[in-house]
Amino acid sequence: MNLSGCTTALATPFRDGRIDYESFSRLMLMQLDAGVAGVVPCGTTGESPTLLEEEHDAVIAFAVKEARGRCAVLAGTGSNSTRVAIERTKRAREAGASGALVVTPYYNKPTQEGLFRHYEAIAKAAGDMPVVLYEIPGRTGVSLDVETCARLAAIRNVVAIKEASGKLERVTRLRETCDLTILSGDDAMTLPMMALGAAGVVSVASNVAPAEVVALVAAAADGRLEEARRRNDALAELFRVLFLETNPSPVKYALKRRGVFTSDEPRLPLVPVGATTRQAIDRALERLAAPSPA
Repeated sequence: MNLSGCTTALATPFRDGRIDYESFSRLMLMQLDAGVAGVVPCGTTGESPTLLEEEHDAVIAFAVKEARGRCAVLAGTGSNSTRVAIERTKRAREAGASGALVVTPYYNKPTQEGLFRHYEAIAKAAGDMPVVLYEIPGRTGVSLDVETCARLAAIRNVVAIKEASGKLERVTRLRETCDLTILSGDDAMTLPMMALGAAGVVSVASNVAPAEVVALVAAAADGRLEEARRRNDALAELFRVLFLETNPSPVKYALKRRGVFTSDEPRLPLVPVGATTRQAIDRALERLAAPSPA
């Protein structure tokens, strides 16, 4: 599984409380046409905490079917219950997912030893399927120490980490300490993280602008720094407005405005974005669509 490049953390479309598979199909086609390296169904952006288990499995299976082998499908299978995460990972493997993205357990706040054993058990149950660690302490309330990542990197099928701590110094420490592919978990941090050795991004913004994010990551990977800066500058406003309110409500509104989603509804406890955020997203989309000055 190639983890470099742009992988899109897919939003899950809902309409009248149910998964809208027509909108989901349009989203997948847009990603494939843009040449993304992979997609993540059932991540945080996919509102995995509010999906029923049968919906969770169905969303992953649908993404695998729609991808048709044209990109990797990195299934979000994390939970704050190790047993639940193991069962989700097994079912994702059976559905044909390329790998599993496993967030640190939220709310429980385990020790570093507990985190190690959690991931060790999931990786063992995954068989030969690659496992990607997911560090996002702002959402989960717990952080994977670099030393714990190094222990986990010794497990054969623990292959990468999605790094969303917001701490650039961790990229250097991880690269020096761990044999793991490092992926940015924050669009606004992608360029500086790649300059420090990250291989790509798991992106929210690429739901809305996949071709633009793919091009940014490719320029950074190829060392075309001026082009990468220019592309990052063009996307910076979009990166900002998509997090004015809790993800994924803003990106769902943007996808509706772009005609990809029929509805921008999230599931409670999330709610649609307010008027001020809608206006900011509208402006960002207009500027993104405007031709670049000569």
